[in-house]
Amino acid sequence: MYANGDGVTQNNTEAVKWYQKAAEQGDAMAQNNLGVCYQYGDGVTQSESIAVYWYRKAAENGNEKAKENLRKLGY
Repeated sequence: MYANGDGVTQNNTEAVKWYQKAAEQGDAMAQNNLGVCYQYGDGVTQSESIAVYWYRKAAENGNEKAKENLRKLGY
């Protein structure tokens, strides 16, 4: 909701906070979304290595978008 401003003021930093909580609990969509945030520096300092870490976690949990994101980055 925070990432898109859906019912709340759009806030990437707040979105990252909630993606992080869900990602740490194994939510593959949140793991992929967190990877996107790190890849592009949305709400966090940009870091390809951290993005790849979260994309790999999401891919291991079956997230197809994460697999695609890894391919696009050459992993």
